[in-house]
Amino acid sequence: MNDIVVSPEEAAARVISPADYVSCPTAFIDCKKPGSHLKRNYSMIGPGVTTSTEQVVNIREPHGFNIGAAGMPTGITNNLHIHFTAEVFMVFGGSYIFRWGDNGQDGELLGEDGDIISVPTWIFRGFVNTGPNEAMVFTTLGGDDTGGIIWHPSILAEAGQYGLYLTKDNILVDTEKGGQRPPHDQLIEPISQAEIATLRRYAPAEMRKRAVKVSDRVWSNAALLDACLPGHASEIAPVIGFGMSQDRNHEAPITNPHGFSHEWLRLAPGQSVSRHRIHAKQVLLAHTGHFTVTLNAPGDEIDLQLEAWGMVSVPAGAWRSIRNDSDGVAEVLLITNGDARKIPEWPAETVDAARAAGWAADASGMIAPAHLLPNYLIGRQSLEMAKETA
Repeated sequence: MNDIVVSPEEAAARVISPADYVSCPTAFIDCKKPGSHLKRNYSMIGPGVTTSTEQVVNIREPHGFNIGAAGMPTGITNNLHIHFTAEVFMVFGGSYIFRWGDNGQDGELLGEDGDIISVPTWIFRGFVNTGPNEAMVFTTLGGDDTGGIIWHPSILAEAGQYGLYLTKDNILVDTEKGGQRPPHDQLIEPISQAEIATLRRYAPAEMRKRAVKVSDRVWSNAALLDACLPGHASEIAPVIGFGMSQDRNHEAPITNPHGFSHEWLRLAPGQSVSRHRIHAKQVLLAHTGHFTVTLNAPGDEIDLQLEAWGMVSVPAGAWRSIRNDSDGVAEVLLITNGDARKIPEWPAETVDAARAAGWAADASGMIAPAHLLPNYLIGRQSLEMAKETA
């Protein structure tokens, strides 16, 4: 494929620092409910499931998924609702209790800093900040159009007491701000108790399998072809689906289709993942540390700064490298479009250097001892990369 060159203007627009996040306090119909009124919603990649026309979206370009966040002080609750597409929680700081079931009674799970929890579609879920400080829960939502959400009937009923109404077009109307109460036939229809009774139930043990806590991560230091080279030691820990790990023994703990993959990348100070590309859109969400993300091939390189709790969106097919500029070990979450494997492509010099170090990618893109592979296969990889980067 021809090289994709990201312009300086486009590159700058693809960096979202925490200072760029803009909250909307009236994104959802429970925004005036006592105990939920201090909740703030953020939409960084795509609009997510917001129902407010005032919601600021940092990047509207379709990625195949949405990324947002909820900022919640201690004790504030996000009330029971249903999603149609995947919803994955990434806890950054603090601790949260996640509850699920018809009335939140089927179980609860503690999410702490660095934990990731995938809640199944078509069940009620809600969460509360139980930590001592205000913290952030990032979310990845499946698809470009999430279809909105279904609120618990009790939430819709209570919202009317505060002049809030949700239309069938998924628009929140606030009569206390001058909005006109929609006619009854234009309001969203609450889910019935008979329909609620048909929803699947999840036991706590089942939901625990859909959580990857910090202690559950399985790291590999042989997950990328360049990890054998000086200055490029990296580790990957899969979380959801097929990511870009080239370790044939790697298996993600959460395997059902989400429309995207999640995997942690860990780098020691000064270490980097050298130049590579994948053919899917990818967002780098930094958990800890500070990174330099370099886009494009030599001659057109652009350095982007990625700080903790910030993110960078990388176009499909664009060359990129990732360097840890922190004083300590740093982690970044790789969120990549698609359920299929994302096999990294490396430039010829990396393929050749890895071969000299005894590593190569086999016919399925997985790392193997170079001496066990036919020369034509490794040579072909190097030649194809050389042609594409010429």
